[in-house]
Amino acid sequence: MLDGTQLHLKSVTLNMYLSAEGGGDSIIVANRARASDWETFKLGRVNERTFYLRVSMGQFVRISTRSSRLVAKATNPSTTEAFVIVRNSNNRVRIRAPNGLFVQAKTTADAVTADYTEENTNWGDNDPSVFQMELGRQFQGEFQLTNGYGSKATSVLRNHWSTYITEDDFRSMANDKLNAVRIPVGWWIASDPNPPKPFVGGSLQTLDNAFTWAEKYNLGVIVDLHAAKGSQNGNEHSGTRDGSKEWGTTDENIDQTVAVIDFLASRYAQRSGLLAIELINEPLAPGVTLGNLKKYYQAGYNAVRKYTPNAYVIMSNRLGPADATELLQLASNLDKSVIDVHYYNLYTDTFSRMTVQQHIDFVNNNRSRDLNTVMVANGPPVFVGEWSAECGGCENKATKKDYQRFAQAELNVYGRATFGWSYWTWKNVNNHWSLKWMINNGYISL
Repeated sequence: MLDGTQLHLKSVTLNMYLSAEGGGDSIIVANRARASDWETFKLGRVNERTFYLRVSMGQFVRISTRSSRLVAKATNPSTTEAFVIVRNSNNRVRIRAPNGLFVQAKTTADAVTADYTEENTNWGDNDPSVFQMELGRQFQGEFQLTNGYGSKATSVLRNHWSTYITEDDFRSMANDKLNAVRIPVGWWIASDPNPPKPFVGGSLQTLDNAFTWAEKYNLGVIVDLHAAKGSQNGNEHSGTRDGSKEWGTTDENIDQTVAVIDFLASRYAQRSGLLAIELINEPLAPGVTLGNLKKYYQAGYNAVRKYTPNAYVIMSNRLGPADATELLQLASNLDKSVIDVHYYNLYTDTFSRMTVQQHIDFVNNNRSRDLNTVMVANGPPVFVGEWSAECGGCENKATKKDYQRFAQAELNVYGRATFGWSYWTWKNVNNHWSLKWMINNGYISL
């Protein structure tokens, strides 16, 4: 029940799902036999029992000002959009509205209302205020972690930052012949030590420590703005609350992000370990338009150049339906700019159905062509900024030898990138996502 958790609510008396008519900006009804986008509500956590409910078009549920009907009309949630979810052990719930009464679904023809007065229930199928709750996608990002832990978040995060990656890791990276580290940060780092809630202070000192260790072991640092305010891709690692993608839609938002880059560049420009600043990670098309992205990249580049002529400026290609070459002209005209591409044999049914040999062939053929497409004569350097030796369907069928062969194919291809590569990630609880584990256990040899 953390921020962004998607849920469906099914009336036990009507056997129908609650739905936002038209996806939003209308009434809430209970007349859908199957659940899809309009029947999906995303949680905004106020505390462990109280939540905002957001519909697919982005509005928040509240009580109509003219009646007891529920409507999805609010654009900014407050106490009038805060609902208490009361659960029993079988994922049946009752929802107490801001007026103190329970939500009920009386008929399929009428709007759902907040006017059920009976406090007690037997949770049976005859109670119109009882709903079956089905949980869908759940987010596990820093927003969810900090808002979920609440007052404990500072101690939890600072303990993690001080123990999970330490100086010993930087020593190991150097011993393993790595020469740089890409470090993802969130936009709230520029407000440290007092970032806006629910984020907590301490990440800036952690990044300072990383620079000190990197310089000690002669590693270059790539500071990667992984989470931009508003979220550039809706993924949990972008700092999103509920999967909404709102970055880059206004000049104000772009200016706020440029200010973060300005902060990072001014703080680290004179550090010998600074290799590059990556302006944003994985902006997603078509929500992030090419025009707005180019506008931001030019402004971000200018912000870095105010403080240093030497650091590289990395520009991530868009994910989604986008031309891999669309940034080449811009980057070619900006000194020491780099194009970042990410390659994973994951996340689609096509990859899940492949054999290990087919994965290897895909890297040798398709990924090689992809890389050649962006590595053009007189063009900018190209960085394979993320890749992993995990592959779709391999978890249950691949042997150590299979992983070794797949990883070596990736190294052979991605090793041609003119700016190099970065493995996601150095350390991870999932072994094949951990470069440290892969090296120590003989899966990858550098």
